[in-house]
Amino acid sequence: MTPSRTVRIAALCVVLACTAGCDQATKHLARTGLSGLVTARFPCRLVELTLAENPGAFLSFGASLSAGVRNALTIGVGAGLAFLLVFLVRTPQLGRLGFLGLALTWAGGMSNLIDRFARHGLVTDFVVVRLGPIHTGIFNLADLAIVVGVLIFAASVLVAHFEARGNRPTNEP
Repeated sequence: MTPSRTVRIAALCVVLACTAGCDQATKHLARTGLSGLVTARFPCRLVELTLAENPGAFLSFGASLSAGVRNALTIGVGAGLAFLLVFLVRTPQLGRLGFLGLALTWAGGMSNLIDRFARHGLVTDFVVVRLGPIHTGIFNLADLAIVVGVLIFAASVLVAHFEARGNRPTNEP
């Protein structure tokens, strides 16, 4: 049974409220609690909190572009998110896993877009994950929702592919 449009819209509202709510709350806490600090390290040293106001995209890509180009890209992102919203609402045959992945991606993008409009083109980032000498760039919870959403959607595509193939071997004569 495919979920109705009303159910999909309600699910999107819940995903957006949870994702953007948590993301905006943690960004506010980072701006108020980390202001003036260089870095806050946890005892395990796996996670560091460092406040950064990012004019670029994910992991600061595009931060050195001119303000006009960044504004045009922001408008493009907004249009892409609007298209994704319409797709999510109007595509009942999208499986639950695929829907969840794209909904998380959309909600994370919306939260960063809210930040960008409310903070004059900047997005607050504050998390770095370290594993020995390897570490991530600085990111926020919306970025995490986007990445997790893309991974969930990719998994849904793989599951659908293997289900469509059934148990047929690929290289047997």
